[in-house]
Order: sequence, then C-alpha cells, then structure tokens
Amino acid sequence: MINVAVLGFGTVGSGAVEIINEKDFSKKLGEDIKVTKILDLRTFEDSPYGNLVTSDFNTILEDKSISIVVETMGGTNPAYDFTKKSLLAGKSVVTSNKELVATHGTELMQIAKDNNVCYMFEASVGGGIPIIRPLCNCLAANEIKHIMGILNGTTNYILTKMIKDGDTFENALKIAQDKGYAEKNPAADVEGTDACRKIAILASLSMGKYIDSTKIKTEGITKITLEDVKYAEKIGCNIKLIGQCKKVGDEVFAKVSPVMLPYENPLSSVEGVFNAILVNGSATGDVMFYGKGAGKLPTASAVVADVIDIVNHKGLGAPYWEDGGKLTDINPDNIKMYIRVKASAKDVAAKLFAKVSVICDSADEYVFVTDEIKEQEAENKIAEIVNSCGEDSVINKIQVAS
Repeated sequence: MINVAVLGFGTVGSGAVEIINEKDFSKKLGEDIKVTKILDLRTFEDSPYGNLVTSDFNTILEDKSISIVVETMGGTNPAYDFTKKSLLAGKSVVTSNKELVATHGTELMQIAKDNNVCYMFEASVGGGIPIIRPLCNCLAANEIKHIMGILNGTTNYILTKMIKDGDTFENALKIAQDKGYAEKNPAADVEGTDACRKIAILASLSMGKYIDSTKIKTEGITKITLEDVKYAEKIGCNIKLIGQCKKVGDEVFAKVSPVMLPYENPLSSVEGVFNAILVNGSATGDVMFYGKGAGKLPTASAVVADVIDIVNHKGLGAPYWEDGGKLTDINPDNIKMYIRVKASAKDVAAKLFAKVSVICDSADEYVFVTDEIKEQEAENKIAEIVNSCGEDSVINKIQVAS
C-alpha cells in the first residue's frame, strides 16, 4: 500500500482525495494507493474523509508510512516550508501550486534530487492538460524553439464573453465570478500574473535554466474594451491573453500580453475556460496541447497522474532545471502593432508610423495597424506620441500576430 498525505482540502485537494480513495489502482500498479492523512485547519464533519483531517503538519512529517505528499494549498507560505521539510524527510511531493514552483522550484527540485525523491508539478501549468511531462519526455529529443499559449481559463472566458456576447469587460468579469471561474479578487488572473508564472515554468523547463517570473514583462486584459474587440474583428482577429517564450542565443525572451490572433491561428478559436499551448520543436514543428486548464477534477487528475508516475516509474524523467537562466527584453522577431490614439494625436502618430493599415479615422480616434517593425522600435514611437500629446493620447496598443 502506498500511503499519501494531502495538504489542503480545497477544490483540487478534495478532488485528488476522491480520485485516489475511490479508485482501485492495484491492478495497474501492483499495489493500491490511499490517502491516509489530510492537512487542513477546518473540520469536515459531513465529508466521508473527515476522519483523515489533521491540523498538525508534524503528524504527517513524522509518519514514516507516508511516502508521497500532495500539496494543493496554494501560495508560498506555509507551502514552501511544508514542501521543503517533506522532501528532506525523504517524501516525494506532488503539487498544483504554480506560484511555489515559479518562485522556489529550482531549490525544491535540487533538494528532491539530493534526497532521491521526486518533486512533480504537472498540474501547475495546464491544469488537466498534460504539458510538463511531454516537455520533459515526449519532446526531449527536440530543442524547444518557441512556446505560446492561452494559459489562463478565467481571462479566456472573459474575452470569449466580450467577443461572442458583446459583454463589457466589467460585466464579463462579474459573470465569471458568479460562475466560480474568477476569484472575488481576480487580480492574479486579469492582470496576467497567473499566466506569467506558468510561462516562466515552461520557459525554465524548455531552456533548462530557471527563468524568474517577476522579471517577465506582463500585461493583463484590464485595458481591453469592446471597441478593441470590434476593431480586431475588422481585421479578422480575436484577442487572447498569450504567454510566450522563445530562445534567443543563450537568453530567453518571454512575455505575457494580449495579442490579436488571426482567425486561422489555432489558438484564435479556443473559447471559454479552455486553455491551449503551442510548442514548436526543432524536430516536431508545432505541437498543440488543448483542454480544460482548471477545475476540480481536471486539475486533480493531473495531480494523481504525478502520484502514479512516482509509484510506477520512481519519477524517472522528473522535471528539472538549473539556476542561471537569462532573460532578454528584446523580441528577436518583427511584429505588427495595433495602435489606437485620440484624433488629436493623429498627426504625430501618422508622422512616426508612415506605413500603416488604417482601421478607423474619425473625429474621435485614429486606429491603425503598423507594418512589421521591431517591438522596441514600436514601443519607442508610442512613447514619443505620449510625450508629445499627453498620457491619455494612446488609448490602447496590442500586438498583432502574423
């Protein structure tokens, strides 16, 4: 019998307990897996697993019969402390905690390696979408050149409501909150922080060196309006929040921002709470991973898959990266940029951006898409418009994918 402890009996934790304790794994693994302890400060008298709950982490740490700890607490405190102590005690740890992995993953993976145990985090990026294991194993023969994806189901749901139903950002956010897709404080989602942590994990894995999420340029969707959505439609695009990274020599370019994707782009048609990740490998070309990026059972299934992998294969091919990854702010590719300025800034904008496709030229605003240009050059010219015409002269700017 493989005994497992679960830290945190919230949405994902309870889902993991249900899957493990209600399924017989003995035929698949030769021995069964059972959750024998659950750490939570709350009591769950109505739960069939209420008798397993403890509020004392030390009862788990000191229980030598527990070989795997599942951490679904979220945040870094006390999850970091509990994870580190578990690994040092010779217990493998599985987590869905993208903040912890993005912040302390380098140290925790090294501790696991030094203690001949595993630190696994399939559920931290794609929820129920397998992406960590494919990067580490299935695509191991490839040099990963580029990753781009819709990494946050909440923002994708909000943008879908704006595109399909004509809801404002504010209304779409409220609907997402009412449905439980968005938290009461949605900042981590709508400001891009969640997607940033996920692209940092993918960048670190694909490049083999740690990429600091706090240094990745990140922009959320709070500035997107229905007017932007309508202008995107005019040029045959949908707006999506995209996390992307690409190798540039010995460095990595990474960012999170809204992008206007042409309808023919496979990510453009991804709707609702679904996520999709496009990976470009040197041998495979483009490979796409698609599915529900969040939710109780999809995420819990990824957690349990890591537990099974530890039992079945002793974590062979477990994710690992070294310290020392370097970020660059310079996008090596030319891009197009959608720029929307007030009519009073038209002359300055037209002088700075000579070759453009005009979408709207009215008494209120001047909206256009640039020809291909270096991203930094476009940003510098936008800054000149602001300097010449005022802080509010540029209404919005969004990258337009080819």
